Amino acid sequence: MIIAITGFALPKPITHGEARSIFLSTAPTYQDVPGLLQKHYLLSEDGATAGGVYVWNSQADAEAMYTPAWRAFVREKYGTEPTVTYFDSPVMVDNVAQKVFTY
Repeated sequence: MIIAITGFALPKPITHGEARSIFLSTAPTYQDVPGLLQKHYLLSEDGATAGGVYVWNSQADAEAMYTPAWRAFVREKYGTEPTVTYFDSPVMVDNVAQKVFTY
């Protein structure tokens, strides 16, 4: 399993409510993306940085998302250049399912 964390500085801080509205407007674009298991939107406490935590089946699936077109979408939507950092996740604890998964 691959975790990708994206982030970008916002041109001006936004509130939780503003972030929720913006994030809901983009959420449909992430539904049914091949290999994407989960996406968690992020907003820093001061509202100046946003991003996401993505859980992927594979590195190839993740890399297929973060194309020049995706970067342009983020630049156009938020006015800033995103960063993407990949992590291998060999073990996951799921307290809802009461299970530990290995990959």
